[in-house]
Amino acid sequence: MSYDYDLFVIGAGSGGVRAARMASSYGAKVAIAEERYLGGTCVNVGCVPKKLFSYAAHVTSDIRNAASMGWQIEKPVLDWPTLRDNKTREIERLNGVYENILGNADVEIIRGHARVSGPGQVEINGKTFRCKNILLAVGGWPYMPDIPGAEYGISSNEIFYLDTLPEKAVVVGGGYIACEFASILNGLGVETTQLYRRDLFLRGFDTEIREILAEEMRREGVGLRFNSNPASIEKQGDQLQVTLENGENLETGLVLFATGRKPLLDGLGLENVNVELNDRGYIAINDNFETSEPGIYALGDVTGGIELTPVALAEGMTLAANLFNGEQRRMDYDHIATAIFSHPNVATVGLSEEDARERYSKIDVYTSRFRHLKHTLGDHQGKVFLKLIVDSESQRVVGAHMLGDEAAEVIQGVAIAVKMGATKADFDATIGIHPSVAEEFVTMRSVTRH
Repeated sequence: MSYDYDLFVIGAGSGGVRAARMASSYGAKVAIAEERYLGGTCVNVGCVPKKLFSYAAHVTSDIRNAASMGWQIEKPVLDWPTLRDNKTREIERLNGVYENILGNADVEIIRGHARVSGPGQVEINGKTFRCKNILLAVGGWPYMPDIPGAEYGISSNEIFYLDTLPEKAVVVGGGYIACEFASILNGLGVETTQLYRRDLFLRGFDTEIREILAEEMRREGVGLRFNSNPASIEKQGDQLQVTLENGENLETGLVLFATGRKPLLDGLGLENVNVELNDRGYIAINDNFETSEPGIYALGDVTGGIELTPVALAEGMTLAANLFNGEQRRMDYDHIATAIFSHPNVATVGLSEEDARERYSKIDVYTSRFRHLKHTLGDHQGKVFLKLIVDSESQRVVGAHMLGDEAAEVIQGVAIAVKMGATKADFDATIGIHPSVAEEFVTMRSVTRH
């Protein structure tokens, strides 16, 4: 049987683009379809623009701290359109970079909405293509809660393109996105309240670092409201009234829903094939990224695994190598480092203290919390926090956590050691860089608790 393509990728996000260009490098004939923007969520309405906004939001505290170092700086004034439009130009540049990457890799780019029309078939722009393999890499989409007036709120997709910044904002949610944008808006001068329906945000992360982050975010000025959830939203002129489930009302200029994401399956044509979903509504796959329909694969956020860009990239490379280079790679999802670009930043690799206690009979926990050197000249009371979790029997470091400036930059290096199985003695034998926050990871000698 002849095919139009050896691999047809639906979705030009991180995982889809990486799978496409690697498959082409192995000699496969590849096409990729995208109806929105090249680069997916991360490049366009996720990691990259969010980090640019986070840098901008840090300027306020940097200027405040500068006074203690002798700099006399007038009160900073943010010109929101400049930040917004400069960000947009950078995203447009990156879109062009992705287009060049795919073009240089001899991957055909087809613009439009693609759908699976049957086994081995993809329909797009009125044409049907026969495909030996199909990859579903369509990612996710923000979930909006079903409450009266929800249409007056926005998601993280729209936050990057606001005409103006409001004086007040309410952020709803307790995950990465909610914590990051509560911090960003607060740093940009918006009076920000974050609502979360449970006792403490960032469920699944180390409890101690979650508690300290809440303390530090409050210190920075974010109004954290746990065990709080909106029941309805009403528009009153150019303002919004948020009514909470307890009957309390909040007046605000913006409501940002960061209440999770769902797989982008609408119009994908799964009813035409035997692609099964798991109990959470994501595409079910095996260890080879195969769906229940032969010849159809899926990876990235649409499968509901670890929803991080580097994970999708690794999955794309693994799939391409196995399908078109005769390899038998398997993804290793242990010890994947991650960061939350809240203010202050949080980064982590390995196990939380709670998970480590479940896995090991005994652990040693080392912690250190102190004032950053750059804040010692002024009245800034925020502190950094570092934590190592060690399996008592093997003395392997099985978890490392940090809260503070540039936590992601520090933990990325620590992650290599943790991934390689470094012991506490290996950390202790490493000479630190002084003065730095990171050196504390190799100078903690006293066990905080077992």
